[in-house]
Amino acid sequence: MAHCVVPEAEAILDQEFPVLDKGFIRLVDYLGGDERVIQSARVSYGTGTKGYREDEGLIDYLLRNQHTSPFEQVVFTFHVKLPIFVARQWIRHRTARLNEISGRYSVMGEEFYVPVPEDVVLQSTDHKQGRATAALDREIAQGICTGMAAAQKRTYTDYAGLIEQGIARELARINLPLSLYTEIYWQIDLHNLFHFLKLRLSAHAQKEIRCYAAVLLEITKKVAPRSCRSFERHELEGVSFSREEFAEIQRRLGVAPETAADASLQGKELERFEAKLKGRG
Repeated sequence: MAHCVVPEAEAILDQEFPVLDKGFIRLVDYLGGDERVIQSARVSYGTGTKGYREDEGLIDYLLRNQHTSPFEQVVFTFHVKLPIFVARQWIRHRTARLNEISGRYSVMGEEFYVPVPEDVVLQSTDHKQGRATAALDREIAQGICTGMAAAQKRTYTDYAGLIEQGIARELARINLPLSLYTEIYWQIDLHNLFHFLKLRLSAHAQKEIRCYAAVLLEITKKVAPRSCRSFERHELEGVSFSREEFAEIQRRLGVAPETAADASLQGKELERFEAKLKGRG
C-alpha cells in the first residue's frame, strides 16, 4: 500500500484559516486521502487501483452503505484556536484524541470572543436552546457587545493582578469566562470527522461552532475531495425517513400497499416531516 501524498493538502499545511474574530484552524498533519480509502477497501479483493470513475463510484458505494472502516484509515491532526464555550461543545465528540493548552502551566492570553451586533438576538421561544431569528435593535445589540468586552477586560485585569501577586495559576484562572480563547490539537479519522461535521453543520447547532465546522469541511476537501463530495450528497444534504414518514410518502404518491398499517403523522411529527420535505429538517 503506497504512501499517500495529496498535493492540495500539502499546499495548505500549517496555514491559519481564520474563524470568528480571533480564532483559526490549521491542518498540522494528515495520513492518507481518497486513495487510502480506495486501497483499504480493495485490499480484501486483492485488486489494484481502478479508473477514476470506478474509484469515485466505490467511495460513493462505501459511504452510501455505511461501510465505515475504509474512511477510518484517513487521519487528520488540526490545531484549533476557539472560545472555551465552543471547545466544550467540541469535546462532546469523544471519538478523537485531544490536547488543550493548560491554564495551570501557562498564563492565558487576553483574547476573548465578542459577537458582532448582528449575532446578538433574543432567546428562541420555540425551543429551549437556540436563538430567535428576528434581529435586535442595532443600538441595543451594539451596547450589549460593548458591555461584554468591558466585562472581559475587567475579569482579565483581575486575573493578571493575581498572577502578579504570585497566586497559583491554577487558582488565578478560575474566574476567567467561557468567552476566553483556548487552543487544542485535535486528531480524528475521516469517518468520525464526517459524523462531527454532520452534527455541527446542522442548522440546530450553535452558530459559532457551525463556523468552525464549515472551515473544517473546506480543509477536509483538500485532503479527500471525492469522499467529501459523497458525504455532502448522502449525509450532509441527504434526508432519512422513519417508517411512519416513509408510509406517508407512499400514501401521498398513491403507492402504499393495501396491507400497510395506519401510520398517519400528526402534530409535531407531521411538522417535522413537512420540514424535511422542504429542506428544513
